[in-house]
Amino acid sequence: MAGRAAREHLPKDRRATSRPSSSLAGMKKIRNVVAGGVCLLTVVNGVTGTSAAATPEPGLSWQDCGDGLQCGSLAVPSDWAQPDQAPIALGLAKLPATNSVGKRGVLVMDLGGPQAQISAFRQPAFQERFAELRQWFDLVIFDPRGFEASSGISCPLPAPTEADYVFPDQAAFDVYAEQNARFGRECASTPLAGKLDSWQVAHDLDAIRKGLGERKLNYFGNSYGTVYAQAYAGLFPDRVGRMYLDSVMDHTNRSLRNWLGQRARANERSLHRFADWCAGQSSCALYGRDVLTVWDELVERAEQQPIPGGGTTVSAEQIVARADVSAERRWPAFATALAEAHAGDATKLATKPAFPPDPSVMRIAVCADFPYPGDYQAVRAVETSLRSVAPRLGWRQAWIWAMNCARLPGNGTFPPQRHDFGRLPPVLVVGGEHDDNTPPEWGRHLAAQLPGARYLAADGDHAVYVDGNACARAHVHRYLTTGQLPPKNAVCA
Repeated sequence: MAGRAAREHLPKDRRATSRPSSSLAGMKKIRNVVAGGVCLLTVVNGVTGTSAAATPEPGLSWQDCGDGLQCGSLAVPSDWAQPDQAPIALGLAKLPATNSVGKRGVLVMDLGGPQAQISAFRQPAFQERFAELRQWFDLVIFDPRGFEASSGISCPLPAPTEADYVFPDQAAFDVYAEQNARFGRECASTPLAGKLDSWQVAHDLDAIRKGLGERKLNYFGNSYGTVYAQAYAGLFPDRVGRMYLDSVMDHTNRSLRNWLGQRARANERSLHRFADWCAGQSSCALYGRDVLTVWDELVERAEQQPIPGGGTTVSAEQIVARADVSAERRWPAFATALAEAHAGDATKLATKPAFPPDPSVMRIAVCADFPYPGDYQAVRAVETSLRSVAPRLGWRQAWIWAMNCARLPGNGTFPPQRHDFGRLPPVLVVGGEHDDNTPPEWGRHLAAQLPGARYLAADGDHAVYVDGNACARAHVHRYLTTGQLPPKNAVCA
């Protein structure tokens, strides 16, 4: 394993985008990430079949299923590399267009995760964010394979989580990694094990396109939904209509250290933005002080001896893992916690965050697309590399990915790769300049590979359209309805 991480490039693709390998059958994969989720509810029962013919019938049948949604299901192969296998059911839902006169067609959407989508769209406040799009489009959403209505999998064991993911030593890492491996082995007994990556989902998307009777796929992808878009565009470039990609998760960069280094630098920028805010905000608990110096001194002191507080002590690794700098609304509380810890009382940093049990296959799907080393020394080598570009905080990204992917079976069945996008029509890519989850460098890197694409920078964080940036939304609406891209070098404040 150590040798694998020492290489600069991720493992080579085991399935070319143009022709899948028949050796897929025995592959396994499973995965879950640390990310906020929505309240989930199954709305379409999984359907299994005995017929070997899994080709979808032309047209989908929709039934009202509450909350303004119409629901349906579509039979697809459980493994697109062996399409004669018994099919699974994909669960879909539709929010019909509100203006039949001005209707432009169908827009298929995935807002990321990867996780179930239909449950989120049952929330009226969530639907409201897409009310303008419904003037022109039927909005069609789907639960990706393995999630809820799409033959959803509930693994026998919940995925392990560790809020203090910067592991202090190899022993602690090995204990966690074995728990992760056990989760993966237990979940590998499910029928879709090894068949959850974006190569499979891209084929599902094409089946959805056919089932909808659409000649071209018009697609709105946010965050992890952009990974599915990249796979689809590489496999079926001549079947793409208009494609909007928001907060891109770049699946085309095969250099692990370069790719993760960009996210580490973005995380480091968030720390610097926090420091700049504090310097200009008199209400900040560290106002008038050099925030970065305070941070450096606190971490160095905790490395020598953990800081007492809350009836326990807080180590340097815990301070780094618990530093909350990404969301501006939480900066005041973090500044207070930092100031008090620097003064010797780490009570506000002493509470270990807790995550609810997650038996879903989220991390299995992610690690199938983004493989990561499971050897402690290999991860330490990645950390060392990241420290060269993000020495204060961003280097922790090495351990965030290790927490999710360490020793999972089926890690990397469809790893990052360059695609042939030669026949692709112009695509609109938008990124928030302050996004340290999917940094703007990822979106720019992808847009540079797409012929005729336009990258639109926005003053904002993750999920620019959903977050309500009026300027970006106007450009998105214009592009999706007319094909007109923003001017070159346009920026949305």
